[in-house]
Amino acid sequence: MRYDKILLTPKVRLLTLLVPYLSFIEGQNLEYLSSPPPGSFNFPNSLDSFSRSLHFTWIDMAITSIMMTKQHVLTYIYLLVYISLSSGVILYNKWVLSTLYFNFPFPITLTMIHMAFSGAVAFVLIRVLKVVSPVKMTFNIYATCVVPISAFFAASLWFGNTAYLYISVAFIQMLKALMPVATFLTAVVWGTEKLRCDVFLNMVLVSVGVVISSYGEIHFNVLGTVYQVTGIVAEALRLVLTQVLLQKKGLTLNPITSLYYVAPCSFAFLFIPWYVLEKPEMEDPHMQFNFWIFFSNALCALALNLATFLVIGRTGAVTIRVAGVLKDWLLITLSTIVFPESKITGLNIIGYAIALSGVVFYNYLKLRDVHTPQPPIPSIQDESVKELLTEKKADDDVNINEEWIDPVSDNNFDEEAPLMASSRLSHLGRKPA
Repeated sequence: MRYDKILLTPKVRLLTLLVPYLSFIEGQNLEYLSSPPPGSFNFPNSLDSFSRSLHFTWIDMAITSIMMTKQHVLTYIYLLVYISLSSGVILYNKWVLSTLYFNFPFPITLTMIHMAFSGAVAFVLIRVLKVVSPVKMTFNIYATCVVPISAFFAASLWFGNTAYLYISVAFIQMLKALMPVATFLTAVVWGTEKLRCDVFLNMVLVSVGVVISSYGEIHFNVLGTVYQVTGIVAEALRLVLTQVLLQKKGLTLNPITSLYYVAPCSFAFLFIPWYVLEKPEMEDPHMQFNFWIFFSNALCALALNLATFLVIGRTGAVTIRVAGVLKDWLLITLSTIVFPESKITGLNIIGYAIALSGVVFYNYLKLRDVHTPQPPIPSIQDESVKELLTEKKADDDVNINEEWIDPVSDNNFDEEAPLMASSRLSHLGRKPA
């Protein structure tokens, strides 16, 4: 951009009348005409000084504007990549597992491939390339925290991927609207949340919407629905355990370090059910195994982890939730195009719209509570206040973004979402930290 053209714009000519006064207010040494007539403008005698001041002011403004534009463009690119990868991984998994397409009906094997690939990449990044520093992990923390979290993470992936064999992608996305319900109720049982009337009624609204959507499903399958709901419950338990176990120890993990510690353990948990359920069937000589298909599938799953990490770092909680809602609708639409056997009824859409409205209002409640001014901390601190202070310290350790996304409120958890993407759990029904 040429700055001589900037100086010819009408806005600049208008500002030539205002800059001298702003400079005078700021205490700059500009010379003004003495004894101006009443009501007239005071122009500086030193036009050269004024011209230089104006010139550099607009250079700074132009550079700032260009930098802000680039930041917005990058943010939109990251959001587009996140939505594309998130939708792509789900559709890719469905295509690989479906007996109508690639015909690899072994969800545990597919999940183990993802875990092995992600763990190997994380090992290279941390131990070989040293791009990311490992955290101080003791045997006690690993045994009491990482192991149970890995178990529920493996279960959520196992059951979630198995659901693809029985129900459509569109219906799976509708069932995922139950994620905030399952997580909130689990947190209430564990004592990390308090049961509030407004939140409970909102959860009822989400549940009613999902029931209506299920009633309108043409190809409703009980087993597939049970698998998906079980995966949602396992994911909710993982999220609550992440707070209860890790946050109290002041340990925070980014997606790379979480893959490094959790992926191998999840692989080990999946080995036993794989050996019993899928290994005998995989001995069939007619089974096809294409290296490049599984490599690209695992690569997309890993890229989704990193893309979600970047999006959360560049945007706030509101933006990522809006992107998640758009992704859900886009995925439901794309699934009916990619997989023509998937049919959506009007009752499906009505039910999902009801459930989604409840999810959006739930996110609004959470954001409102998170941004509520912090009450004064009493001099005598009880155990709950100590817990909040510990959680606040963990929040301060995450320097990526001030509004780091809350996993409990995020209803858009995909099969390959970050393992421990956040250090903050729900603040509903409790004093914000």
